[in-house]
Amino acid sequence: MLLAELVSVLAPLQLSGSLQKQITGIVYDSRLVEPGNLFIAVPGFVHDGHDFIAEAAVRGAVAAIISREVLVPEQLTSISVTDSRRAMGVVADLYFGHPSRKLRVIGVTGTNGKTTTTFLIDNLLRMAGHQAGIVGTVHVRAGELRLEAVRTTPEALDLQRWLASMVEADVSHAILEVSSHALALDRVVGCEFDIAVFTNFTQDHLDWHGDMQNYLAAKARLFSGLSSGSKRNKLAIINLDDPVAPLLVRESKVPVITYGIKQAADIRAAEISLTPRGSRFKILQAGKLRGVTSVPTPGYFSVYNALAAIAVASFEGVTWASICDILPESAPVPGRFEPVRAGQPFDIIIDYAHTPDGLENILRTTRDFTSGRVIVVFGCGGDRDRSKRPLMGEVASKLADTVIITTDNPRSEDPRQIVGDILQGIMKSCEVIVDLDRASAIRRAVALAAPGDAVLIAGKGHETYQVFADSIIHFDDKEVAQQAVEVIRNEGMDSRRNSSFDRWGNS
Repeated sequence: MLLAELVSVLAPLQLSGSLQKQITGIVYDSRLVEPGNLFIAVPGFVHDGHDFIAEAAVRGAVAAIISREVLVPEQLTSISVTDSRRAMGVVADLYFGHPSRKLRVIGVTGTNGKTTTTFLIDNLLRMAGHQAGIVGTVHVRAGELRLEAVRTTPEALDLQRWLASMVEADVSHAILEVSSHALALDRVVGCEFDIAVFTNFTQDHLDWHGDMQNYLAAKARLFSGLSSGSKRNKLAIINLDDPVAPLLVRESKVPVITYGIKQAADIRAAEISLTPRGSRFKILQAGKLRGVTSVPTPGYFSVYNALAAIAVASFEGVTWASICDILPESAPVPGRFEPVRAGQPFDIIIDYAHTPDGLENILRTTRDFTSGRVIVVFGCGGDRDRSKRPLMGEVASKLADTVIITTDNPRSEDPRQIVGDILQGIMKSCEVIVDLDRASAIRRAVALAAPGDAVLIAGKGHETYQVFADSIIHFDDKEVAQQAVEVIRNEGMDSRRNSSFDRWGNS
């Protein structure tokens, strides 16, 4: 594609050099530049792409899009724009042939529940015969191609590349987790959505957004932008039980379907039955019974996620009978209220909860089905919203019997400072243990557990790494918990050889 064609969709402030250059690819990472590439200099959180233009030129770039004054090597055509990050989405959309226009694109946003909701939508559509792709926190999948995700919503260039891969793989529906960061940083610019789904809104990411108003404004952009573009048959799907629902309904300039449990929503769950093995409920649509179904995860939050997925599936033509049949067979979502079953006489649950509301939801659900004590292990991420740390400490101390505070991904922060912030919110009504070694903290929780207890390991969910200031190490909560159970089982076998006592009460 000629550079002139790519530049035609921009509004350059200044141009220098020839536009009659054949562009072989687009990159924003100078280390990945190949001869003939267009390099987009994007300011980042740590590094600024403008500082690497010379390196891009050495590697063979023929043009650069910039958004501040910088020395550009004379062999490069220079395209100056107001915002290079936004320009990246616009240019990538054109370069890859407007892939979102060839797909039904479903965006799911909200503080909690995005991953589970996208997985449920994916399962409903695929089991009903559609070809679906997914972009989210756990992985990215287009046809047979699947990769672990780097972030919830990829950079605009990467997102457009994945959407193009879906088109090539004959995918009909692209299901995207859309984070507030992605909306604020224009990662979904160039992506035309058909359906926008809102799960819920609670505190998170205030380190980035500054306050809840800005955070909500970022979320609302997904809905206010639905009316733009050339596609028709669009829809906003909104959780009517959330207090911000009226604002999002007003922002949506396309038809709206609401869902919920408490309010008179278009799609409602009624006669909900919660058990340790899942949630069963009736589906009402416009007050009419459409069927009875279940999901294999307990808790009201699970019902809300299911209702959002049901609303999408029904709008996309999946029959109510199929929805009711498919949902109970949904595969577990990695790290989302995921049980660890290693033969122990108590529950171990892994969950990604890393907000006050998310932690409260899973603790209340765990408490509902636990006859013994609830032991929670959690920490808070470094270089992230500090204001939520004492709130999470307060929630944990109110709803758990034993709270073990440990590291999450401390990043560049001192883990002791993070723990100190959490401790400010701790109530004095429970046992509190601080263990900065996450593996040790998990082993301690498992060792403390007795038959009938529950160990909840929160914060990292599906993640298989831990991020420190100077390193990233392999770390898997589920793996460590299974190993801890095995160690105690072996100790019990040894003790039975010497006496008839087993610490888990077996003889």
